[in-house]
Amino acid sequence: MKQSQAEEILKTGQNVLLTGPAGCGKTFLLNKYIAWLKKKKVKVAVTASTGIASTHLNGRTIHSWCRIGIADSMTDSQVKKTISDVRLLQRVRATDSLIIDEISMLNANRLDLVNRICQAIRQDLRPFGGMQLILCGDFFQLPPVARGEEDSRFVTESAIWKEMDLSVCYINEQYRQSDQQFLQVLNDIRNNTASQQTFDILQTRLDKEVKAKIQPTKLHTHNLDVDIYNNRQLEELPGPQTSFAMVEEGIPQLVKELKRNCLAHETLNLKVGAVVMFIKNNMAKKYVNGTLGKVVGFDPADGYPVIATVSGQTITANPESWAIEDDDKIIAKISQVPLRLAWAITVHKSQGMSLDCAEIDLSRTFEYGMGYVALSRVRSLAGIKLSGINELAFEVNKQAVILDSQLRRKSTQNLQKFTKAKKTAIKKKQRDFLKSCQVKNEFPGLN
Repeated sequence: MKQSQAEEILKTGQNVLLTGPAGCGKTFLLNKYIAWLKKKKVKVAVTASTGIASTHLNGRTIHSWCRIGIADSMTDSQVKKTISDVRLLQRVRATDSLIIDEISMLNANRLDLVNRICQAIRQDLRPFGGMQLILCGDFFQLPPVARGEEDSRFVTESAIWKEMDLSVCYINEQYRQSDQQFLQVLNDIRNNTASQQTFDILQTRLDKEVKAKIQPTKLHTHNLDVDIYNNRQLEELPGPQTSFAMVEEGIPQLVKELKRNCLAHETLNLKVGAVVMFIKNNMAKKYVNGTLGKVVGFDPADGYPVIATVSGQTITANPESWAIEDDDKIIAKISQVPLRLAWAITVHKSQGMSLDCAEIDLSRTFEYGMGYVALSRVRSLAGIKLSGINELAFEVNKQAVILDSQLRRKSTQNLQKFTKAKKTAIKKKQRDFLKSCQVKNEFPGLN
């Protein structure tokens, strides 16, 4: 399915699972749909299973939004206590559309718990109390993190899954990679059909230097403290250090959440020669989340860093903002120069990025799908230096392979229905969805 087709389906108010491979533009489409909802005065709650993903959407974690914290399940009395919170009651009752990004990292129990809370607050036994639900993510990405006895099942195994009547929109366009040989490697790994040829292609990048004037980012599979490594590299550079302090405003608890989840440094220390990456999308200034560069100076007018990128552009990095919005109002905001020291970064923190080049040690891969996740961050095969590789790098979750095949099939069926439907019928569904939201918001007692 194309993005434009998925967008029209989203606008009908159906519950949707938006999925597809890395680089197909899922987050871009979500942001576009969120903007449309806000323009039409539809109350949308923007959340994600991880803090980093939520900052890409000006949202918050689903755990914070519905006050479940780290709970995997709740007793009836715990649910009753949770839903007695006035702000939670108002928030959930007002919501017309609930978006949950990076759905692969949310486990089955937690999706059921979110549904249970929504139904209880809205006093409506329909899935999620009758609001539109949009789940977004790729099940080949990082799976649910299970600590101790926690549930490690995909949300597809939740009790509510089959009741949601999800329209599956599987996006098959590709915006990150155009290198056909590299795309074949990624598809081979994704489809669990990696062969000797796949291995041989990747072997061509073993210990092979990337042709770039800037040192490639070391992409670590392990969560070692990359900040220590980055700061050490910064200290070794000659010359004076310039610091930029984060500016914050809003509800203290949510500001703290933003700071914890955002990739921006609270205090950004830079020197001429520092390897950095942009951590925000700004099409007007021609940089995206993951654009790699080097500090070549500081603007004499305002003191902000001047960056020479891998592609040869020179960009002055002015401050950008990250926010949490509620009912179209900013309730927490931080502002900082949108750069991060980038001699090294973890695979987890690279989520959502398009990296120009990276050095990856796949010999340390320890989990199914990690090789795919790490490789799919990078734009081209020529942009990769492999410092090691093992067989697990080609392994993906077998359940994800089966699930992916099912989702492709359902998306194809959904697309056939969509293309057969008359445009007038689709537009009527979209109008009816907007009208139902407007009536609910004008007469809250009807909800």
